[in-house]
Amino acid sequence: MAKVELKAPIIDEIKGHVADAKAIVVVTYCGINVEQDTALRKSLREAGVVYKVYKNTFLKRAFEGTDYAQLDGVLEGTTAVAIAKEDATAPARILADNMKNIPALQFKAGVIDGTYYDEAGCKVIATIPSREVLISKLLGSLQSPVTNFARVLKQIAEKQQENA
Repeated sequence: MAKVELKAPIIDEIKGHVADAKAIVVVTYCGINVEQDTALRKSLREAGVVYKVYKNTFLKRAFEGTDYAQLDGVLEGTTAVAIAKEDATAPARILADNMKNIPALQFKAGVIDGTYYDEAGCKVIATIPSREVLISKLLGSLQSPVTNFARVLKQIAEKQQENA
């Protein structure tokens, strides 16, 4: 079997992950022990993020012709990719949380919703809460004025009943 035939399924697997991805974050993981890696993979899996280690050449081939081709410049050395299909900020946020306990884990770059972010950009993206948290904050903000208005109306009604 030719080497190309052996590599094609791996590249197709990467392309399958990339096809409907909202975000891909690339990290270097050199120096992580098994226990740390297991905990990292578990937290990413629970958030629906695919975390894999691939050869850089495989990633470059799979990224050709996509927005993720912008990552070609950082695909050197030890590379792992975190691919999100639902929550675009999840990979950066979860990786940043784990970086607190795993100093060897470092951002290289990422493409989130078609925009390239370097290491510093990924750290900023990591501070953005999840979509669900943002929606709940928005609903809380919208509900607050309505609740306050209802309280004022109730107090006015109670005063009118006392005066009557």
